[in-house]
Amino acid sequence: MDKSKRPFLKFKRSFRRRLPPDQSGDRIDYRNMSLISRFISEQGKILSRRVNRLTLKQQRLITLAIKQARILSLLPFLNNEKQFERTESTARTTGFKARNKQA
Repeated sequence: MDKSKRPFLKFKRSFRRRLPPDQSGDRIDYRNMSLISRFISEQGKILSRRVNRLTLKQQRLITLAIKQARILSLLPFLNNEKQFERTESTARTTGFKARNKQA
């Protein structure tokens, strides 16, 4: 079939209806930790709107609530368990001090 004779195919995007964060009518608030924790990854990052399946307004409210909770120390900025493990960096500094003493 020739390119000019092909019928014009228009691809329609299928829009899925966005779901509210909770069907029971929970308010998006920085104190509602059970709701907020669903929208944070294991690393402590805020998940995107596509992953959360939220509307733009809901995503903005979730983002503000997460940031307020972080500032008030209700949530950690980093959810990293290796945060306080600095064995390699302390070994480097002790090795540096030992070299200075030898010289």
